[in-house]
Amino acid sequence: MVGAGGLLGKAVVRELQSRGVPVLTSTIPWSDPESALEAFRAGAERLREAAASGPWTVAWCAGAGVTGTSPEALEAELSLFAQALEVFEEILCDAGGQDGAMFLASSAGGVYAGSSTPPFTEHSPVQPLAPYGFAKLRAEAAVADFARRTGVRTLVGRVSNLYGPGQNLRKPQGLISVFAKAHLTGAPVSVYVSLDTLRDYLFVDDASRLVADGLDRLVRPDVHPGETVVKILASQRADTIGNLIGACRAIFKRRPLIILGASPFAKAQAHDLRLKSVVWPELDAHPVTPLAVGINNTVQEVQRLALAGQL
Repeated sequence: MVGAGGLLGKAVVRELQSRGVPVLTSTIPWSDPESALEAFRAGAERLREAAASGPWTVAWCAGAGVTGTSPEALEAELSLFAQALEVFEEILCDAGGQDGAMFLASSAGGVYAGSSTPPFTEHSPVQPLAPYGFAKLRAEAAVADFARRTGVRTLVGRVSNLYGPGQNLRKPQGLISVFAKAHLTGAPVSVYVSLDTLRDYLFVDDASRLVADGLDRLVRPDVHPGETVVKILASQRADTIGNLIGACRAIFKRRPLIILGASPFAKAQAHDLRLKSVVWPELDAHPVTPLAVGINNTVQEVQRLALAGQL
């Protein structure tokens, strides 16, 4: 597992462990490329030893980039990803990668931001509006090329707006966590898009179940060695930001303090990001967490952090 310390990574580790799947995690010093490469190599060698010539899986849930991240930072992140794939090929696929599987977390919002005619499916044309979205498409292309070269079966999960306990409150993303933090601190929240903007909010535990189910599905005989499957991971339920504010008001017992502002990044935000997955639809048969329940769970986590002095 790469990115086990992040919102999605932590949840995927919990989900896999709950299913009895042994999980190895790595701590990557992202700010030091040479040390990061050494960590990738050490992690791949540990995985090869643990797999003992049997099946193995790499789940890549890492990624510090957001819509406003600079092209230079995104380029550095992509370079590290490409180097990690080379390490995996060298160490894990030296005798062929047909027993290997890989998951890559991508961004539905990033790749469909400029697309037309929602709801968007896996067959919809992609059209990013920001360097972040283009970087996600390049990562998807890199992992697909890796799969073709090595025979590793690969799942690309285009994740919708992820939220839940464990969100990094220092990152400028995650409107639900921002509302929860503002509720406790009394600070206003700046919103840079119209309140009728539609988004698909996916609770992190629902996302981790989809990832785990997708990895199980990936190794079935009908998925061929070297094949890359792209699937949207979403609640497939759209809510406006106005609806989100209303749900927060019901939980907080008062309306969040909202400031409508302007931002240069607003032009990279789509108005309507409804999503519908048509790939492996059987994975979407489970009920999703109601928005109010997910918000309440997120608020409780932020309250816990506040009481511990970690907010």
